Amino acid sequence: MENPRILIYDGSFNGFLTAIHIALGNDIDVVGFRKYKPNQEGLFIDNMIITTQQKKAKNVWTGIEKKSHVAIRNIYFAFLSETDGVDFMLYQHIRKLYCRLDSDEVDQAALIEAKISKLALQVNREKSYIENNVDFKTTKDSLYIGELEPGFNILPLISRHFRHKYPKHPWIIYDRKRKYGVYYNGISLELINKEIKDSYLKANMGSNPYSENNYRMAM
Repeated sequence: MENPRILIYDGSFNGFLTAIHIALGNDIDVVGFRKYKPNQEGLFIDNMIITTQQKKAKNVWTGIEKKSHVAIRNIYFAFLSETDGVDFMLYQHIRKLYCRLDSDEVDQAALIEAKISKLALQVNREKSYIENNVDFKTTKDSLYIGELEPGFNILPLISRHFRHKYPKHPWIIYDRKRKYGVYYNGISLELINKEIKDSYLKANMGSNPYSENNYRMAM
């Protein structure tokens, strides 16, 4: 086994799954994960920068999904909770799924799995709440716009709901806390930042930022 490593990835779920693929495939002794930041090297720990690779990420996703649909769902939802240390908990949980735990780690496996399930449940609850309670406003040209500050990173989970609810109507849902959003043009989805959001709103608003028809979405 290689020397203990901290794996540094881009913070995305695909980046995390790529790190898992590399860690398990190369029998790396992982002692932690970190998002891209200036290196803060431990005394005896080497940092390893992971470049996101879609193929490797998909292989891990497919492998876990074959073992358990519940497990892959809980892993994804728990990751989106952005809880401190969740990536290392998920790494340990995935090692358990692949029967890669050491004997002294087995006792902690059930506790870790319970924590992951709890986080996934909390994320799912906020997902359901947001889907039922998004405040949309309407621009002059009928673009729906909703801005949120959710506790968890739930935009990847709720976009499907609104795409099916308004399949032919353009809308934007923007996460002010994380400074990114989703734009749906009636055909496809696009991830956007604040500047792109503002440009779409400017194009749709004209001189009047919002029409008077503000409403709460009903399920």
